[in-house]
Parts: sequence; C-alpha cells; structure tokens
Amino acid sequence: MKKNQLAGLIKEKLAKPALTLLAPASLAILSVGQVNAAEATSIAEAVTEGKVKVDLNLRYEMVEQDNALKDADAFTLRTRLTYATADYYGFSSLVEFEDSRVVAGVDDYNNTLGKNPDYSVIADPETTELDQLFLKYKFKGFSIKGGRQVITFDNQRFVGHVGWRQDRQTFDGVMLDYQFNDIFKIDYGYITQRNRIFAQEKDIDSKDNLINASLKTGFGTLSGYGYLLEVDNDTDNGLDTYGLRFAGSTDVGDIKVLYSAEYATQDSDSAGQSYSADYMSVEGGVGFSAITFKVGYELLGSDGGDYGFSTPLATLHGFNGWTDQFLTTPQQGLADLYASIGGKVLGGKWAVVYHEFEADESSALVDDLGSEIDAVFSVPVYDNYTLGIKYAAYSAGDVAAGKVDTDKVWLWANAKF
Repeated sequence: MKKNQLAGLIKEKLAKPALTLLAPASLAILSVGQVNAAEATSIAEAVTEGKVKVDLNLRYEMVEQDNALKDADAFTLRTRLTYATADYYGFSSLVEFEDSRVVAGVDDYNNTLGKNPDYSVIADPETTELDQLFLKYKFKGFSIKGGRQVITFDNQRFVGHVGWRQDRQTFDGVMLDYQFNDIFKIDYGYITQRNRIFAQEKDIDSKDNLINASLKTGFGTLSGYGYLLEVDNDTDNGLDTYGLRFAGSTDVGDIKVLYSAEYATQDSDSAGQSYSADYMSVEGGVGFSAITFKVGYELLGSDGGDYGFSTPLATLHGFNGWTDQFLTTPQQGLADLYASIGGKVLGGKWAVVYHEFEADESSALVDDLGSEIDAVFSVPVYDNYTLGIKYAAYSAGDVAAGKVDTDKVWLWANAKF
C-alpha cells in the first residue's frame, strides 16, 4: 500500500474520534514533533500529503534478583503508528497510536498491574492507547501546541519521555514556546495528565506548570527552569523545583572536551509534611579516535534522612544505573559517582558504565548503597533496522537499604519505516 493511500485510510478510520477529541483541544495547538511534512495549499492537501511512520520494537528482557521473587522473562512487541499532516498556514496536527503485546506467550513477569506478583517487575504491560494527538500553530518564532504530546527538556533529568520502556511517557496539556533569536528560547507548559509507562490504569491527573529557558553561548547552552508539579487528587500537595544547567563541548586540537554542571533546589509539601532538598551534577569527558571517556558525580540530596530529592517526570532509566534500583530516591538521598567509556566498533556503538552509590545523609544502618556495571552494544542494519544487546548488574550495599543483587539482560530488534 502506498503511503498516500495509507494516509487516506487512517484519515477515514480516525476522523470522527479524532475530531471529537480535538474539538476542545483546538485551543490546544500543536507540533508535528519529529515528523517533517511539506507546506500545503489547502486543508485537503494538508491531509492527503501527510506522512505515515511505523516504529516496531521487538524485545526480550530477563530479570534475576537475589530474593524470594521468581526470575522474570518478557518477550514483547511495541508497535507505534504515526500520522502527521502537512503544514497549512502554520497549522499542523499529528495522531499516534501505540500498542504493546506479549509475543509467543513469554510473559513470566510482574507487569506492575497485578499480574504475576510473585515474579520480578518488568514494566512493560500489555496496552493499546493513544500515544499522541495534538494540533499546532507556528508563526515565525512562536508556536503553541495542545493535546497529548511528548515533552522533553535538556537531558530529560527532570522532564522526559521514558523512551526505553515499550509504553513511553506522554503528557496532556498545552505547550508554548518562543524562539527570540538563534540563541535564546523560552518554553512554558501546563499539564493536566501524566500518561505514564504503566498503561492507562496508572495515569495521573495533574496541575503541572513547566518553565524552561535556554541561552546558547560559544561554549555551551545555559538553561534555567522551574517545574511546579501538583497531583490533582483533592489533597494539598506540591513539588516545586528551580535550577540552572550548563552543558557543552569544545574542540582542543583533535580532542573534544565535554562538560556539564547543574544545580537545583526543591520544596515538597504533601500530607501536611514539608521538606527541602538540593540537586547537583557535574560531568566531564574527552573524546578522541572514536572513543569517549566520561566521569561524573550526581547528588540527589536528602532533608535530614527523611526525604530524597524527587524527579517524577524524568526519563529515570537513563540515570543511576540501568537496573532501575533508584527510580525513587531513598529518604537518605543518593550520591552517584560514575565513569563511562564508549565508542564505535563493527559499524555499531558500544558503552560500559560503572556506578558507585552512597547515601547523602548516612546513618549507622544506611551508608553504602551498592554499585553497578552496565554494558550495551547496538548496530544499525541497512537503513531501517537496529539490533542491540544490553546488560546491567547491580551489587547491593547495606542490607538496611532494602536493595538486593540484580541482573538484567535485554535483546532487541527495532524497525522504522
């Protein structure tokens, strides 16, 4: 089937539900994201000249933990179908569906929704859902987009799409941004629902305000942000974070020098309790001869051992080890000293990362939070396919910290058309 025919079929099948959903969202105007479409001269042409993309991700995941839980195995296929219109006088729209299914009956895992609770967790539940649906208007440096959408800022430490999981994270809301010139940009977003990675059953209603401004310099990008989060559940709660980040690189002869630094402060109010904690990150690295080496230190602070700095909208899998031991920061806080080396070989990319974890507010029972080693190799095959293998091994520290030795393995094949 030709792309234009497929676009027409999608339009025919989705027109009524899409219009129903988009009617209140026409105040909420959006962008085509990563899908580029040509300028159209009529609404009909904007639809018929739209672009269709298909993204298939077939993955096997294994988890072994040194506890009473059974070893977990999951073999899943994620299918993502995206249709984006062409631009029409600055307007455009996108609709995207996502489906995750167990393959060959390999589903011996706790999917976070109550299935197989005696197995280790693999956070890839079976689900079919609307991943994105938005409208956008863009005029010169200004754009506004509203509806269900992917939102990311900086390195996704505070706001991201959690793209590693089969059901990625999106948000319902409105995003406005203004590109003042080539070097300065400001973004504002208001979120009414967090569509998390655990299927629709665990989505969260919210009243979140996101502000991020960035300034490009000759040595890197300076970002300032304020993320004011609130769960909309008729309780008095709030999580307010303000911070600054600088990241960039400089060529010194044949060597690329990499650097970043970030600081943030956070206030949390929930259930009548108030806490404050700080965040800090520094990283440096060098790249030469297709090899890159980095060292870094990340601190998610604690408030006297009673509260750990929180980043609930982050792409958490990309930080503090791939076994996902610290998706929730311990009350004692977390200090992560890490080093990585990576590069290119056999046409693909590889990396090895080592983490050493400690508590920010140590006590007689909790100080050593363990260590982890991670390794990954992925290789493109022709233009549309990617194969990969990934391994992560966590070694537990103090028993009182509640962690256990954990090993995880992933094998995957991805296809994009």
